[in-house]
This record gives sequence, C-alpha cells and structure tokens, in this order.
Amino acid sequence: MKTTDATKLSDEELVQRIVQKNDTHLFAILYDRYGRVVYNKCYGFSKSKEEAQDLAHDVFVQLFVKIRMFKGKSKFSTWLYSFTYNFCVNYVQRNSAKKQEKNTVVKDEIRDEDINDDQLDDDTSLFTMKSDLLAKALEIIDPADKMILLMKYQDDMSVKDIQEALDIGQSATKMRLKRAKEKVIKAYNELT
Repeated sequence: MKTTDATKLSDEELVQRIVQKNDTHLFAILYDRYGRVVYNKCYGFSKSKEEAQDLAHDVFVQLFVKIRMFKGKSKFSTWLYSFTYNFCVNYVQRNSAKKQEKNTVVKDEIRDEDINDDQLDDDTSLFTMKSDLLAKALEIIDPADKMILLMKYQDDMSVKDIQEALDIGQSATKMRLKRAKEKVIKAYNELT
C-alpha cells in the first residue's frame, strides 16, 4: 500500500496495519495526525518548549512500542490522549522535586446518586479565576488531578469520555473531578 493511500485510512485501520506490519512509515502518518496535539498536551505539563518537545518525542517512542495495547474499545484519539496524559503524569511524578503532597489512593466506591450532576456542573468558581493564578494553582496540585481537569475543561471531554479513557467507573470519575476542582480552588485561594 502506498503511503498516500494509507493517509486515507481511519486511525483504527491505520493502527491495525501498523501492528500487523510493524511499519514505521505508517506510524509516521499517525505522528503527522497527532504530533501537534500531543506536543500541546505535553506543554501543559512541562516548564519549557524544549521539555515539551522531548516529552512528545518520548510519548511517540513509547506509543510505537505499546501500540498493540490499543484494543479499539474507544476511539484511537481518546486512547492516545489518555496514553499521553498518563505518560506526562508519570513523568511529573518521577521528576518533580517539589511534590506538594502524596495522595493516598482511595477507592472511589460511591453510588452515582452521591454526586449529582448539578454539583459536578457548577463550574462558576473555576471560570471566574484569573488565568495566571489558575495556571499556578494547576502547577501546585497533584498531576493526576491536573490531568483530569485538563481532560474536562481543556479537551472538553465528557464524564463518559473520561471514564473510558481512564478505565474507571462513572462514580469514580465524578468523584475525582469533584476532588480535583476542590483542590485547585483551594490552591488558587491560597495564592490570592
């Protein structure tokens, strides 16, 4: 198959062929489609353009190695965003000298009705924050909390999309969003 014909394939078909043939030329098509998006996600977790470029490069290297893990349960783009976020969160956690706190992973075993959609949808306090202070507050909170907030508000992912990307239940997704919002609001208020 010619490279020009391959550019017309869907992401999922392209991934399938990459896995079958271990073809770096086909992988380059995926890179062309998503390189800028992955770089932008990495830039949100890095302190410089150069660090973001290095992170994006590392994401694609790992992606080539682990692309077989994509099973097609969600869109490839959703899976890639999750892969990128997880890679960046792991990077920040490994390399951050100034961890603010170590969160204990708590199982989010609550019923859907414990967090209603009105509580989750009340974003007034987030939208009234000054962007420079909000950026600082996002740097202070745990990378996993930052990740879920960026998925929701930067990438405009629905709770269902986040749930699929993180492979967790709806209740857990809602609880993590609620907690992350509370933490960023608290960090923001401490900065003001």
